[in-house]
Amino acid sequence: MKFGTTAGRTAALVATLAGLLLALGAARPPAPPAAPTAAPPPPDLAALYRPGAARLALATRREGDSLRLLLNYPAPAPGAAAPAWQLTAWPDYEARQPRWQRALALHPYPGSDPAAPVQVLTAAVAVADAPVGTVLELSALQPTLTNQPAPPAGDNPRTTAWLRLTPEQLARPFVLLDSAGLVLARPWLRAGEGVAVASFGVNQPVRWRRYAAGVPALPPFADPRRAGGGPRTLAVLDSSAAPGAAGALLRLRQPGLYALRVGGAAGEPARTVPLLVEASPGFPGPRTAAELIEPLLYLSTAAERQRLRQAPDPKRALDGFWLRAAGDDQERARGLIRRYYAQVAAANELFTGHKAGWLTDRGLIYVVFGPPPSVRRLPTGEERWRYDTGGRQGEALSFTFRPRPTTLAPDNYELVRRPEYEPLWYAAVAQWRTTTSAR
Repeated sequence: MKFGTTAGRTAALVATLAGLLLALGAARPPAPPAAPTAAPPPPDLAALYRPGAARLALATRREGDSLRLLLNYPAPAPGAAAPAWQLTAWPDYEARQPRWQRALALHPYPGSDPAAPVQVLTAAVAVADAPVGTVLELSALQPTLTNQPAPPAGDNPRTTAWLRLTPEQLARPFVLLDSAGLVLARPWLRAGEGVAVASFGVNQPVRWRRYAAGVPALPPFADPRRAGGGPRTLAVLDSSAAPGAAGALLRLRQPGLYALRVGGAAGEPARTVPLLVEASPGFPGPRTAAELIEPLLYLSTAAERQRLRQAPDPKRALDGFWLRAAGDDQERARGLIRRYYAQVAAANELFTGHKAGWLTDRGLIYVVFGPPPSVRRLPTGEERWRYDTGGRQGEALSFTFRPRPTTLAPDNYELVRRPEYEPLWYAAVAQWRTTTSAR
């Protein structure tokens, strides 16, 4: 083929080169696929169980097609920037990829005091975006010096709240507030403290029943079928003769496990929320001699506890118990006392629900073995604690807790008990009773 012009020859040359490049490309093997981005490891939630740590706690209220999220958060200092917030929805605690993640704008709850040191912050998400079983992770992104948000610290209970959504949480159209108007972020009150029900829509009346509570957990090797775990049903101590006024502050003055029954107005079904009322003004920490003696259930015999209770000076007798455990070393005894009762108080703060936290299965392990160094929450709902050196020879030791929710104990977990825990349990008890150094 002949080309009569320079332009024609140039076009032909370009077409020839293009065809050659296409042919070479077709012959070349395809490029390997890009390496997938590594998924984050499942969260270790041990930080949530460290004693004395401040914790964010999420509460929910159903509002039509929306789920309102509420939490108490300290007001920023004058001139300080408020944190940004990030909400992540996970299929479960072990999931490697979230359902979704988005920035969330939190605003003060309507009617809250803008000058208060702690404020109720709130936002709403669509119920369709948060089905039953979804794990919500809400993180405060603290601004950095470069004015760019830092990544969230998912294991920091001060800046991150976790919540697994249950059918009850997704349906309940009210939230509990304390006498200061803050979200009641704990399932217990001290006797005489006030609680109010903040309903969406029509204010709902409140009735209640009070039950006895307080059956202690069995040792980790005991067979509940043989040992008997207390009565299967709770006896009703008393109940409200008439419903409380809708929206009024309710003061519960007698200790016990209360079942608040909220609803019945404007066709709204009644729903039950449990609330434990503790007699001790110092709860979650023990103060009196009687309150200090009872948690020795895990370290002492029934006869020893009876002698402590009947002693002319129970406090002095209690000091003698710990002094003998410390080999008559007063400083060591003080260390043991501080450590043991700090773990009792932490167990009460962390695990109190239908009974005081130290009486629960998780509280049992927490008090005797200490805060777990590693905590995982499995897709099955189980919680697994691992102690790297908890065995008799310093080997790793783990405990599994299975969820056993009921109407009056929605956050109840039962320890999977095993006979092989018996020597490990007695070795841990012996460390408290015959130690030569503070744990």
